[in-house]
Amino acid sequence: MLEKWVQELKDGEQDLIAWRRHLHQHPELSFEETNTSAFIADQLRSFGIEVRTNVGGNGVLGFLEGGQPGRTIAFRADFDALPIQDEKDVPYKSTVPGVMHACGHDGHTAALLGVARVLSHNRETLKGKLVFIFQHAEEKPPGGAKFMIEDGCLDGVEAVYGIHLASEIPLGKIGLKSGPAMAAVDAFTIQINGKGGHGARPHQTVDSIVIGSQIVNGLQQVVSRRVDPIESAVLTIGVFQAGTAFNVIADKAKIEGTVRTFNKEVRKEVENEIRSIVKGLTEAYHAGYEIDYLNGYPSLVNAEAETERVRELVGRLYGADAFLDLKPVMGAEDFAYYLEKRPGAFIHVGARNEDERTHYAHHHPHFDFDERALLVSGHIFLALALEYLQ
Repeated sequence: MLEKWVQELKDGEQDLIAWRRHLHQHPELSFEETNTSAFIADQLRSFGIEVRTNVGGNGVLGFLEGGQPGRTIAFRADFDALPIQDEKDVPYKSTVPGVMHACGHDGHTAALLGVARVLSHNRETLKGKLVFIFQHAEEKPPGGAKFMIEDGCLDGVEAVYGIHLASEIPLGKIGLKSGPAMAAVDAFTIQINGKGGHGARPHQTVDSIVIGSQIVNGLQQVVSRRVDPIESAVLTIGVFQAGTAFNVIADKAKIEGTVRTFNKEVRKEVENEIRSIVKGLTEAYHAGYEIDYLNGYPSLVNAEAETERVRELVGRLYGADAFLDLKPVMGAEDFAYYLEKRPGAFIHVGARNEDERTHYAHHHPHFDFDERALLVSGHIFLALALEYLQ
């Protein structure tokens, strides 16, 4: 049965590539993906799949009932792009200035559309139901997954799987990590409200730059001196903005940063330490402050049983050497929200080859991938469907 499905997928490979390239040429930013949503919905309807649109925003759901009753599983693909200028010299280069698919979401969507078409042609052999989750806004917290879940995308679903194309993994290799695999991500903005004045009369001012510098130094000690060294945490300052002239003491300064953790207690501890340091230093230097602290995606935790299922499946399809036991990473993914609600796994599919054009990191202006990875992704989805619904 799987061989027949995979052959159908291969027969439609040029459609997968065409869909991917269409999406690549017409990217849309997070929470703005109206045309992309419409494109996906139109394709699903053309396969004879029941469609629900505007799920939690711009999300799209496809529902496929098998010929017999059985389990219900979900596959997810994301489809938002990034605010990056596409610098590749390819025929399918982005036509939207300053916006591109630099993380493979166009490929995720194309692969899942191909899977949906194959399974729709074979629905009578399925025992159960498939939910195809096409998710908006993965790249921008609070993310689309949270809103789609609140709008019922997991209702009745027993297990959920997602796939991510990976430019750091060679084509033909599939990676996965059981348990905590990706970090929780938080973001914060600190505004220091001092008192500006003339650079020659500092005693009449409250210097927001000096205070901000003390805060940045203090924050560097949160992980090294407040977090158990056995635990993992990252605190990074990415923005420090203040001042308008060389001889003017700035009255305001802005600091922005991110926190990455795996442990929920550590996550809260780091937030509390940041708030305490900012409060203490601003009070000591007679300044005011404002903090905007966003708790973003939770840590992504792959279920042990589902991870083992994928390991065995990859071994049967491609051989044991094709499976990679990945290390946890401090990157984040809002697929974590699905895994908080249902067992499942987030699978990394190798998408680089010998061509250096496939070696660029995710979120790079030259990011691209080997399009044969679309078939590999579809193959895995189809094999999982067979596992559950046959």
